[in-house]
Amino acid sequence: THRTESHTRNTAHTDITTVCLTQSESREKQNKTMASALLRTATRTSFTPLARVATASSSFSRVSFFSSGSHDDFAPKRKSIENDDEALKMIQEHIDSNKIMLYMKGNPSQPMCGFSARVVQILQNEGIDFSSVNVLDYPQIREGVKKFSEWPTIPQLYINGEFIGGCDIVTSMHESGELAEILGEEKKE
Repeated sequence: THRTESHTRNTAHTDITTVCLTQSESREKQNKTMASALLRTATRTSFTPLARVATASSSFSRVSFFSSGSHDDFAPKRKSIENDDEALKMIQEHIDSNKIMLYMKGNPSQPMCGFSARVVQILQNEGIDFSSVNVLDYPQIREGVKKFSEWPTIPQLYINGEFIGGCDIVTSMHESGELAEILGEEKKE
């Protein structure tokens, strides 16, 4: 009786192992079939390096055939800044050509620091349109704007070419109503 139970357990174990192997082999065949079908029906002639890796491997479920970024035509065009003088000149151009200019960490839809987020929130609450530069993308601008204004921190707000201040000053002006007065004049123009 002991021998029969042991034999039955071993047979059951073997059957489960066989079923598992069969399911695994079946998934592998399905993945290969799906990958080859995609390759046959693909209309694109050039694949990203990730897609080339996918066609060579059988682990189809972990691979994406599309790149994670967009086409270079849609990527932001960043001008390289060679030196401090060029950075200061660019900052002056920004301030001259934009009535309300904010130098911040991140961008208005995704600020990268709490102080920048606060200033963006204040400007949006005032209902004013403004331009901004993400200083994290431009180290020369980040340092240049500090020299330009002789102010050590970011964010920095400029209205009509005049340096207003950083987060604390903008917040104080907003709470006192002074910022609304300045921006109200801006809205009228």
